[in-house]
Amino acid sequence: MSPATRLRSGPPDPADGLRSHSAVLRGHALRLRAAAEALDWQGPQADAFRAEVAALADRCATAANGLAVAAAQLEDGGH
Repeated sequence: MSPATRLRSGPPDPADGLRSHSAVLRGHALRLRAAAEALDWQGPQADAFRAEVAALADRCATAANGLAVAAAQLEDGGH
């Protein structure tokens, strides 16, 4: 949060909200990857499950990146 945002009253800064959601999604992606790696389940089904979890983590990371870009564009005035 920028110093100006902390000082003003009123509605929250949309860019801060986007950055917050981005951070949450990044955290989800990290936890998904860590959980999949920690499994000691072996075999073709385990590999397929890990691949699905990895794909979900990738989608979370991609969405997080998109939110971060949108937040930066909002701060830049949409340019």
